[in-house]
Amino acid sequence: MISTNDISLQYGQRKLFSKVNVVFSPGNCYGLIGANGSGKSTFLKILSGEIEPSTGEVIVPRGKRVSVLKQDQFAFDEFTVLTTVIMGHKRLYDIIIEKDALYAKDDFSDADGIYVSELEHEYGEMEGWNAESDAARLLSNLGIAQQFHDVKMSQLQAGQKMRVLLAQALFGNPDILLLDEPTNHLDIRTSMWLEEFLGEFENTAIVVSHDRHFLDKVCTYIADIDFGKIELYAGNFGFWSQSSQLALKQRKESNKKTEVKRKELKEFIARFSANASKSRQATSRKKILENLTLEDIKPSSRKYPYINFEQETEVGNDLLYINHLSKSIDGKVMFKDITITVEKGERVAFVGPNNLVKTALFEVLAGKIKADKGSFKWGVSTKRAYYPKDNTEFFDTESNLLEWLRQYSKNTDEDFVRGFLGRMLFTGEDAFKPVNVLSGGEKVRCMLSRMMLMQPNTLILDEPTNHLDLESIYALNEGLERYKGTILFSSHDHQLVQTVANRIIEITPNGCIDRVDMTFDEYLADEGIKNQRQSLYA
Repeated sequence: MISTNDISLQYGQRKLFSKVNVVFSPGNCYGLIGANGSGKSTFLKILSGEIEPSTGEVIVPRGKRVSVLKQDQFAFDEFTVLTTVIMGHKRLYDIIIEKDALYAKDDFSDADGIYVSELEHEYGEMEGWNAESDAARLLSNLGIAQQFHDVKMSQLQAGQKMRVLLAQALFGNPDILLLDEPTNHLDIRTSMWLEEFLGEFENTAIVVSHDRHFLDKVCTYIADIDFGKIELYAGNFGFWSQSSQLALKQRKESNKKTEVKRKELKEFIARFSANASKSRQATSRKKILENLTLEDIKPSSRKYPYINFEQETEVGNDLLYINHLSKSIDGKVMFKDITITVEKGERVAFVGPNNLVKTALFEVLAGKIKADKGSFKWGVSTKRAYYPKDNTEFFDTESNLLEWLRQYSKNTDEDFVRGFLGRMLFTGEDAFKPVNVLSGGEKVRCMLSRMMLMQPNTLILDEPTNHLDLESIYALNEGLERYKGTILFSSHDHQLVQTVANRIIEITPNGCIDRVDMTFDEYLADEGIKNQRQSLYA
């Protein structure tokens, strides 16, 4: 258990938290959510002791160990990978260092013998003899091959380092686990392993993540940061999101009888409780939800942008033909000899562990870079809107938001453009903010606004959820589900791929795996595809 007593944090005139009193109990996984800038990462740092609050205290029961996913990938460069993981259990690591130092002494005394026996006893109680094998198993599960276990951290790539730091946080069965964006740098299969790990975790876990599928899989409670307070809500992110909307609807229906509302809530909870997962967290969550009452469900004050793509004209039958296309960058093969036909109405998710491959393909198709070999042809009636992963060039200007968006609109009337900005959560004086000072999430909402105004019949989207808060991701997901045109996209958001795509294409070093009319979850579970993938990556 970990709790807070009257926690407040203030920077100058800005108050981030005010008198936060919350208890995180064992056996639960809490998803810490909030709008961008609300202080999610800061609150985790307060819980870990990295940041001192302005007032109040964090209470950790005596003898309980707090483990944190560290973000500094250079902090352990001088240590080996295996040692870095074991350092996650500080007391165990300190004992190992002390023991080694004592056994190395030339003048080993009787007092040293007594002390080292005490250390050996404590070491045994911590099951220290299994430390290296446990650390190695965690690393392998997180995609760090055994050949890297004994090399120094400085020799790993950034993504590999972050996986090692995640293994460090998970090592040794900590009593309280604090994870800030743990799925960053993980591929789909490693994320699934982490979901299973947290699903069976018996202690207290608190996670910050923009991955809704991950939050839905692992969380028993949602801890919502809003207006400087933190409220706990039973259930996962999907339940919190939909139940808050149900509560808002029921509040508006003031003439509806209480018994009818209770029945509606009971049916709603029953749908969410029917979870096929047998994990510890899923079972716990089901019991919690079944005990909820009408009074426990509260409407949220969160605001969602309205994202809706419309087509000016429908595309004809000929959409895209890719013929033996190949591309290398800096001597590395991105893709080779790809032949694909995309037809009207298809919603193609490009998946695979190498993000650069998907970005390179989209840049070729968007005319930003040239292929080395092969060709591609768009149908003459396609009207395309491209969302690049890097949008820097679009905001290298002194224009304000109103001027910036107006250049992409057929209707340049100020009231129309400001109304459009308003539905994307840019209100009042926001319209006159220079676009070159916008946050990452604000720039993404601008890019999506630009694309909506273009009214394309074909969308190309390269990781569109990056930098967005959960509300904007939810709104984008719904907008893409409603869209009637053709979509080519890549995303790490599992739920987005699962609910939007009707075709999955995985580009491998030795060809493509291409499946039509198959959901992403079906694709991941298909044994034939697993075998094909192994041969294509060999």
